[in-house]
This record gives sequence, structure tokens and C-alpha cells, in this order.
Amino acid sequence: MKHHIENFRRWLKLLNFAESTIYSNPRYIKNFTDYLEATGIKTIQDIENRHIKEYYEYLKVRPNKRRPGALSPNSIISNINAIKRFTKYLRETEQTHITINIKPERIRPEISILSTEEIQILYKVCGSDILGIRDRAMLSIYYGCGLRRTEGIQLNTEDIIFNKSMIFIKKTKTGRQRYVPMSEPVKNDLTNYINNARIHLIKNKSETGLFIGMKGKRMGGTGIIARLKILLKKAEIQEEKIISTGLHTLRHSIATHLLNSGMNLENVSRFLGHRSLESTQIYTHINKY
Repeated sequence: MKHHIENFRRWLKLLNFAESTIYSNPRYIKNFTDYLEATGIKTIQDIENRHIKEYYEYLKVRPNKRRPGALSPNSIISNINAIKRFTKYLRETEQTHITINIKPERIRPEISILSTEEIQILYKVCGSDILGIRDRAMLSIYYGCGLRRTEGIQLNTEDIIFNKSMIFIKKTKTGRQRYVPMSEPVKNDLTNYINNARIHLIKNKSETGLFIGMKGKRMGGTGIIARLKILLKKAEIQEEKIISTGLHTLRHSIATHLLNSGMNLENVSRFLGHRSLESTQIYTHINKY
């Protein structure tokens, strides 16, 4: 079944899925096909819906390979979603007619949120030097625009459409492109960064990445998170909160703040790029700040 996995990877790439999905989903499917082969299923055509249901039950009790204990509910959901995409790929290439009717149990996740006051302090502690200007632009992308971690990393300067006050997101978690509006403060922060900081960071004019590191190349998630942690410490945020805060915390925070300010669920969902309101509803259960 090895060639099916590689073809599945190409299919995901062709449909413009996020890099994280292109990387993780084939790995999930490799685990799934290894399980099938161990139970005697040798070809794609032999797979039946009951085999997927049995695999779902197996995932519930399978030990976690990276740490003690079982798989988290989110990991199980990610595995099943990957199999759903895989069977869709198989149906579209006429290799099977399987339709998955499994709906994994969703457990409401613990969501870390920064208050509006804490967000304001983060902006205030950004320096006026090159790195400080970049820090402020990062906050504007991840908080002001609510982008996912990978969406921000993959941004190019050409994706910032200043004359329309929009940011074009080419690759998303759902595989669908979207436009995100820029407020005037976000627009000002990005203009300042591109004109007065990024220009001093790039070493090669052909570099298209928006966020540039000290080596003159596109920054990765680790570097951006490290800068966020520095800001959190400067802002004297509680240590426990610093540990649990990541780039997605900024996305969670803007969603919560928009809902608390009166924006309706449908508009917040559209702003975040969610496929369904169900994904956005988790923010309605968070205490107001």
C-alpha cells in the first residue's frame, strides 16, 4: 500500500492543503495501513467500513509512542480525519467506494486566553528597534488577524494587499484559500515592519517570506514562538501562563475578544477561516474578560 500513501501525499499537495497536513496525514495513514496489514488486509480494495471502525476503537486504547499514557482525544480525531481524507482520495481515483460514518467524540479543549489588558501590555513592551518592530508585526498577524501558526509562517510580502486592506492566505488547514481583513493599526504595523525592519534583515532580495530571521531567511515557528515568550516575560505575565501560551493562544484570544465585544458567531467564524460554526462555538464557553 506504500504507493497509495505517496500518491495521497501528492493529492494533498495538489489540492493546496497546509504543509502540516501534507506532512502529518500520510504518517497517520502509514500507521493505519500497517495496522490493516497486521490484521490480514493486504490491498486497498479489501478495506471495509468495519475495519475503520475497529481501528477507531484500537486508537482509543493504543499507547502513546511519545509519552506515557494513551492518545489524546485530539490525536484520535486527527487520525480519523486523515483517514476521511484518504478515503476521499481513493473515491476520487475510483479505487474504493468507502464512505466513513464515524464521528469521534469531541472533548472540549482547555483553551489558554490572554486578556485584552495583557494583549495591550504585549504591544507596549515591543521595542522600537528592528526586532521590536518585527515583534509588533507578529502580534498584528497572529492576534490582530487571528492567523494559525503555519499560515503566518508561510506568508509572503506579496500576500499583504495594502490597497485593499486584506491579507491573502494561500495555504490553510482546510485547504481553502481565504482573505483576512486588516484593521488600520495592523496595516500600520506591517507597513512599518516591511519598510523599516524587514529591509534590514533580508540578505537576498529574492527572499519572499514576510517574517525574516537574523540569518536573512524566512523564520520558522520555533523562532516566532521564542520571540513571543520574550514578550510575555517582558510583560510580566504569570509564569504558568507563559508556559501554556503559544501562537494559537493569540488566535484564541482575538476570537474570544471579538465575541465579547458583540461580533456575531458567523462573522467570527468567517474571520478565523473555520469550515463550520461548531469549531467557533468553543469560544462561547470562555469567561468574559
